[in-house]
Amino acid sequence: MNFFAVVELNDEGDTLEATEYGQAAVGRVLKAQDQFHLGIVVEDFETTLAEFSSLFGYKWCGEISGPVPVTLPDADAVVELGCVFSTTTPRLEIVRRVPGTLWEPTADGAVHHVGYWSDDVAADAAELERHGFVREATRKGADGAPFAFLRSPASGYRVELVSRVAQRSLERFWGMSA
Repeated sequence: MNFFAVVELNDEGDTLEATEYGQAAVGRVLKAQDQFHLGIVVEDFETTLAEFSSLFGYKWCGEISGPVPVTLPDADAVVELGCVFSTTTPRLEIVRRVPGTLWEPTADGAVHHVGYWSDDVAADAAELERHGFVREATRKGADGAPFAFLRSPASGYRVELVSRVAQRSLERFWGMSA
């Protein structure tokens, strides 16, 4: 059985702690290099943007907002979503809270989701579901590119799969806002 380890070293390079985790990334579902943002859902949008700017040097694109049709497990709905992406990397997405939906802040303002580019959103979502993830929402972007939100019941982590078709237009948008 393959395992991988996380090793913590002190300043002299001596091992402080080594922890092995499950099966190695052979046959992984998603690739680390396809991770492109961390999403944080917040209660106070403007204060969060100001704090990340003043304390950590983040700069932001214009806000993307409006009604977004989504497919939820029980029904279709239209959700009023608003978010901004950082032009600074590592890339952050700050999302306005949408009460009563999956777009609620996590405890203590922790990361809400990890965003990945996907060459095949349906296939990647199905594979994550095969590994126990639960599909919370799907939608089509303005250019028709699919998006999917899935959550791991075991860890609570969410993954947002974004079609690679949307990559060029998003990267152009980030560049225009820089």
